Amino acid sequence: MSTSPLPDAARANWVDRFAPEGLKPWLKLGRFDRPIGIWLLLLPGWQGIALALFEQDRSRTPEHTVWLVIAFAVGACLMRAAGCAFNDIVDRDIDRQVARTAARPVASGRISVKRAWAFVIGCSLISLLILLTFNLTAVLLGVGSLVLVAAYPFMKRITWWPQAWLGLTFNWGALLGYAAAASMWSWRGTIFEWFNPDVAFFHMDAGNPGTLTLAALLLYLGGVFWTLGYDTIYALQDIEDDAMVGVKSSARRLGGRVRTGIAVFYGLAVLCAAGAGVLAGLGPLFALGLLAYAGHLALQVARLKPDDGALALRLFKSNREAGLILLAAVALGAIPL
Repeated sequence: MSTSPLPDAARANWVDRFAPEGLKPWLKLGRFDRPIGIWLLLLPGWQGIALALFEQDRSRTPEHTVWLVIAFAVGACLMRAAGCAFNDIVDRDIDRQVARTAARPVASGRISVKRAWAFVIGCSLISLLILLTFNLTAVLLGVGSLVLVAAYPFMKRITWWPQAWLGLTFNWGALLGYAAAASMWSWRGTIFEWFNPDVAFFHMDAGNPGTLTLAALLLYLGGVFWTLGYDTIYALQDIEDDAMVGVKSSARRLGGRVRTGIAVFYGLAVLCAAGAGVLAGLGPLFALGLLAYAGHLALQVARLKPDDGALALRLFKSNREAGLILLAAVALGAIPL
């Protein structure tokens, strides 16, 4: 039996066009037909890496930087897939009552709950192997993120601000990326360096175990406000169905003040990013990039029509470009003038 594209996936997405029929439900369980979520999870991690590479005055091997970029990309794909599958398991009864989510693989019965759990565990175990190549601070942060991931599906039942919890979760990579990049590694032999220095794949400089700075914390906080803004826009698509089934959201809570609320969230995101740049000592090109970032977010607010779900989805997806702009701003700020 073939499947049609899900409502919030592009009609021409690669899964529906090219994937074998038997793989489509699994790829849709992991939201690989909607890669925007991977970008939004990945970009804070890359931003944290970029900030640490500038702020921490230490030489690094090229292999270290390349590995971090690749590892975070693969990890973002896997952990976003695991998180989405876990969310679908928890929300399957609600999803059946919402038009946009009723055809999801677990809600529609195409994948059983038991098999969905196997998918979650498999993605998580592979992610753990990647995580274990980082320093101890990054590993502890990665393990700590599981609490945020596990609690997220329940937030819409107990608070009007599940989007804020998503912000805490999705931007955790900024802290993890900073910690992972803040210590020097050299390429050597296996995986568990900090358990057994005699069999080392990476060798950590014990003088810098990945300590977080105030600049890193501000970058993370700015990401939390950014996510609170863009996920409130995303929630506008479901506002009527959410009210019908009793699901809470920031979009419902803000009501007629939703545009103002999003403007405030985005303003705080820009201010926190600016503070991170100043504390890290980024150069003047960072300010130019930050202006572009602020302009992109302001344009989203200006274009927003709370009753236009299709536009809300387009504005939400445009945050990939917003995140890339901020990443470029951090990278440009490292260039001396």
